[in-house]
Amino acid sequence: MRTTGDNIMCGIVGYVGPQPATTIVFNGLKRLEYRGYDSAGIAAVQDNGEIAVRRDKGKLINLQTLLQQSPINGHIAIGHTRWATHGEPSQRNAHPHTDESSTIALIQNGIVENYRLLKKELEAKDHHFQSETDTEVIVHLIDEYLRAGNDFAAACRLAFKRLKGSHAIVVLNKLEPDKMIAARLGNAGGVTIGVGEGKMFLASDMPAILEHTRRMIFLEDGEMAIITAEGAVFSALDGKTVEKHITEIAWDPVSAEKGEYRHFMQKEIAEQARSLTDTIGERIDFETGEVHLAELNLSVEDAKKINRIASVACGTSAYACLVGKFMIEDLARIPVEVDYASEFRYRNPVIDRNTLFLAISQSGETADTLAAMDEAKKRGARLTSIVNVVGSMAQRISDGYILMRTGPEIGVASTKAFTASLVDQLLLAMTLGQARGTLSPESNRELAQAIMALPAQAGRILGNGNDYEKIANIFHEREHFLYLGRGINYPIALEGALKLKEISY
Repeated sequence: MRTTGDNIMCGIVGYVGPQPATTIVFNGLKRLEYRGYDSAGIAAVQDNGEIAVRRDKGKLINLQTLLQQSPINGHIAIGHTRWATHGEPSQRNAHPHTDESSTIALIQNGIVENYRLLKKELEAKDHHFQSETDTEVIVHLIDEYLRAGNDFAAACRLAFKRLKGSHAIVVLNKLEPDKMIAARLGNAGGVTIGVGEGKMFLASDMPAILEHTRRMIFLEDGEMAIITAEGAVFSALDGKTVEKHITEIAWDPVSAEKGEYRHFMQKEIAEQARSLTDTIGERIDFETGEVHLAELNLSVEDAKKINRIASVACGTSAYACLVGKFMIEDLARIPVEVDYASEFRYRNPVIDRNTLFLAISQSGETADTLAAMDEAKKRGARLTSIVNVVGSMAQRISDGYILMRTGPEIGVASTKAFTASLVDQLLLAMTLGQARGTLSPESNRELAQAIMALPAQAGRILGNGNDYEKIANIFHEREHFLYLGRGINYPIALEGALKLKEISY
């Protein structure tokens, strides 16, 4: 289970272009294995004009075997890794799903909250379902609107409008074999479209397509894209055209590879000396201690008006918020209340226009955190986010933000994003303290020197002088561990306990 602050989500990959589509999509799914999954599948419009589907429960090696035994050709394909919600992990419940005539194929991330009502309605119209999933309802709903004479795009729009809940959806149609349609409805995970030369990519996470392009477009809630090899056309669900902009991603594709390391978590632990250097960057004057967070978009006058801070996150990021509470209250003298994001919107929090609402999410797409941000915005709070993924939803809806700048974090258990979020909160605390006059020049300089020393200190701790494997061999047979901490080290103890639970179950 991923508890880094990012909710568990299915993996989605798509491709249209001149190259063999299933190879690109399968390799993209492999890059999303870190999400975890219980089944996987691929669908493509083949050169003969028919849709072919290969899917199976279990790991990608099972899907790979199917593709080797019965290859799929074609230049447009979609792929999916699934966590079961409705229907057990099985071959028939795995995505992609098709209609009865295999005219359309669809993959989805999310839950159709009204699927029982829709299924009953469709069964009354002689639709026959093959799986136990809620996703198959969407396929039959699109098919119903196609039968009524609507074109592909219109049928998708009409179907999407009927759905309750949050969804990321991608659809193929063999009658229009040069395009795929993608939509984002709510916050069931991102839909990222990669722009190539004469080819287009799609994924739920950038690492899946980063080796092919760094030029990305992000769908917003309620937007749909019609994607061909030549590009994409964007619209709202009412059909009105939406203008989108390409974001250039600075991440190096090599950063999404394991390299010499056994697994991503080991790699990302080792990267912390460098990632902390990148997080700090040019944001602080080491002589005076003055902090410069341009993207925070917070004037001195606005900082002085803040009467409280509400911090929300999930998993590891929630423990980072608890550490940040100590730093902000100590340095800026502003009261901080920390909420687990999934709980925030189910109470009646005290929020007003002088509240700084701080959300932390590595991906910037954590559903519960985004829902909490929506609630805070309705109540007039100033939204600030600390995120790692440029262009993520949390960043886009914030009034100001601070980037972690750690590069891709792929390991299931968060490491470098956690330490980066602590540094970002320290810089935020210093910014607020400097604006409000609660930090002396001497304190600023002392903090600046301490921050400057962090990367080297991390490097020494992670150096060869510390034999962690030897220590692990001493204790690995113990059945119970107790983590203790006081003050600012209490949330560090919680985070340490979480790490052991995450990687040992």
